[in-house]
Amino acid sequence: MSASQTSDARTLLVKIFGKDRPGITAGLFDTLAAYSVDVIDLEQVVSRGRLVLCALVTAPASAGADEGDLRATVHGWAESLKLQAEIISGIGDNRPRGSGRSHVTVLGHPLTAEATAAITARITSVGGNIDRIFRLAKYPVTAVEFAVSGAETERLRTALATQSSETGVDVAVVSAGLHRRAQRLVVMDVDSTLIQDEVIELFAAHAGCEDKVAEVTAAAMRGELDFEQSLHARVALLEGLDASVVDKVRAEVRLTPGARTLIRTLKRLGFQVGVVSGGFTQVTDDLKERLGLDFASANTLEIVDGKLTGRVTGEIVDRAGKARLLRRFALEAGVPISQTVAIGDGANDLDMLNAAGLGVAFNAKPVVREAAHTAVNVPFLDTVLYLLGITREEVEAADGADGTPTLH
Repeated sequence: MSASQTSDARTLLVKIFGKDRPGITAGLFDTLAAYSVDVIDLEQVVSRGRLVLCALVTAPASAGADEGDLRATVHGWAESLKLQAEIISGIGDNRPRGSGRSHVTVLGHPLTAEATAAITARITSVGGNIDRIFRLAKYPVTAVEFAVSGAETERLRTALATQSSETGVDVAVVSAGLHRRAQRLVVMDVDSTLIQDEVIELFAAHAGCEDKVAEVTAAAMRGELDFEQSLHARVALLEGLDASVVDKVRAEVRLTPGARTLIRTLKRLGFQVGVVSGGFTQVTDDLKERLGLDFASANTLEIVDGKLTGRVTGEIVDRAGKARLLRRFALEAGVPISQTVAIGDGANDLDMLNAAGLGVAFNAKPVVREAAHTAVNVPFLDTVLYLLGITREEVEAADGADGTPTLH
């Protein structure tokens, strides 16, 4: 039946409710098959073992059959299984969805009814319609995805950013389309993103100059020094430190909860993963090996005769450098820049976040949250997976593929 024929044809919405068990869907369509109906739309949801099955079909077409016969047969079949059936007559297909389609992912820890009410009301206020709702995860956060049509993605993102700050939940808005699952390169910052630490501070602790490093950092944050100036100033304080401290710092590095799960899941789903850091290759090279990363780039501490010289060598990885490296990794990976994901927490990451197809601010400073495409403010790095439409079940299946448990 053509689309034009469907729009004028009499149709039936068959709704089945009750306790879920194997074979219900097959049984319904075995029953309907006797009436030679065509399936126009189909949707099924199971929650706490209760089934809601909806089938939109054409009116009976078989010789000698009528709608009354179909109704009686479906109701009889449902009653035999202790199910409820409702059949609603109408004309044509479902109404077409509005233009402007987006995925709205809501992360709550917990996700309250109050927050959900506020978010859904805001979607409506900008002309959006919620077409479908799907739970992505219940642990370590509750993650729910809304398929929304009728509102442009940028307008929806702006409206929900305000609502997110007011309700205390994370709301991510991305444009719907095939490109979402085509984002096959993920690049992240290291300090306070992939790891919980600031590597320069770990080195400074061994040199006994934490306070001086903190002073330089504060000056940079006040805008008195740019990143390169502050990097040279802080590294200079490490002059004379024995090179054996590198192994000690590597041992002290603490991965962010969910980091292993994020990387292992992405890798098993076919993604390439890299890191860029204003820190040091002495640490990022070790992380690349330990975590099986595809790309890693950072500044390099100069070591001469077994001592740190207080200088760095090679290309400086600063704010602009991170964006440049993202593009370089994308080129090497054969992935368009529009299909990359970048994750970071600081102003030093902003160019990279804005250059990526999806920029995620992870537990970031306010200025970064406001500028990024979306933000995550829970302490679990693997929640970024939900922004890509990857469910908790997919995470567990991928992460446990070799028998190892899911880690956070």
